[in-house]
Amino acid sequence: MLVTIEGALDPETVAALRAELAAGEAWVDGRVTAGHQGAAVKRNQQIEEGSQTARRCGALVLAALERHAHFISAALPNVVYPPMFNRYGVGMTFGEHVDGAVRIDPHTGRKLRTDISATLFLSDPDAYDGGVLEIADTYGVHGVKSGAGDLVLYPATSLHQVTPVTRGERLASFFWIQSLVRDDGRRTLLYEMDAAIQELNRTGTEGGACRSLTGVYHNLLRLWSEP
Repeated sequence: MLVTIEGALDPETVAALRAELAAGEAWVDGRVTAGHQGAAVKRNQQIEEGSQTARRCGALVLAALERHAHFISAALPNVVYPPMFNRYGVGMTFGEHVDGAVRIDPHTGRKLRTDISATLFLSDPDAYDGGVLEIADTYGVHGVKSGAGDLVLYPATSLHQVTPVTRGERLASFFWIQSLVRDDGRRTLLYEMDAAIQELNRTGTEGGACRSLTGVYHNLLRLWSEP
């Protein structure tokens, strides 16, 4: 399931992140956190994971997402990897790759299964050319170049890439989520069911049928979720 959540971060939070990143001096070669496969095709920069800039910016992102109902519904997050931040200047790219299955939280040492990959755009799309996030699935290749503050969630099993930037600078946050529901197909069903329930609630369609559907949702979540 590929989901774009528009306005996951409000403009004020995006501006605060951009100011913090602009003042940061902890930019390093992006290959420092890439595996063998990724290092061969990764050409970008990122904020050093252990830096104060990364910690402050990551806390801003997580605080916003913890309050965002659409994010919770789509990801059903169990554990979220501390958000990281990257930038692509002219000529920078990240070729086709699949994200590693397991990450180790640099702060706690806890292992995290990467069910979902997340890209949070921090640059307006007209601020740069190229830099398209391309995600391949069974229906083809989907190109995503969204607005500042928009979040894209997609299965970490997907083959994906960031095309070369040819003008300007692309800033983004990226991280991974271990979901309560490991299987993407089951997460999709729950997401679509939750959307239907929310729509029924918005349109004032109350009654036994809506309550029954809500009960089915929670019983499926109870059946499929993992601690």
